Amino acid sequence: MKISVFIATSLDGFIARSNGDIDWLVKAGSAVILRTTGTGNSYRPVDCLVMGRNSFEKVLSFPEWPYAGMRVVVLSHALTRIPEQAAGKIELSAGPVDQLAEQLRAEGLRRIYIDGGMTIQSFLRAGLVTDMTLTRIPVLIGSGLPLFGELPGDIHLDHIDTKTFPSGFVQSLYEVRKGRISATQ
Repeated sequence: MKISVFIATSLDGFIARSNGDIDWLVKAGSAVILRTTGTGNSYRPVDCLVMGRNSFEKVLSFPEWPYAGMRVVVLSHALTRIPEQAAGKIELSAGPVDQLAEQLRAEGLRRIYIDGGMTIQSFLRAGLVTDMTLTRIPVLIGSGLPLFGELPGDIHLDHIDTKTFPSGFVQSLYEVRKGRISATQ
């Protein structure tokens, strides 16, 4: 099973402002983001989206549910029931991520998409991420929520491809090397 990260960051590496706002990303164009971050790519089918509670709450504020027809699992210890406006759209899981990944693998899923900074960091720390598509948006926001946090060691990646877009977006695909995490010196 492939466990893939598709995410956009500011050029200085942030996925949101410190308060969680993604206004800078919305200004860049949400339709363009979907086409360039993987969710709109039919050649990379996704069986399930796993997102954290913060990302889920941000998505709930959108005028429309962007994941119609896709299985969505929300990782959260705080949520104990599905909010009314998300009924029939999500499943809840308290984790841990390795058990969730094993459950999804046992169900026959072939590719899951991981969204949300803390969720991505959890899957990385557990050595579960197989590939990452990172789209850098040409804006500096100065501070905010970083995509990558503290790790127990180095994670080595192989660069597969980089594409540029007229919008100034730069999208790079990396595969995570086997043996994923090596101790830092």
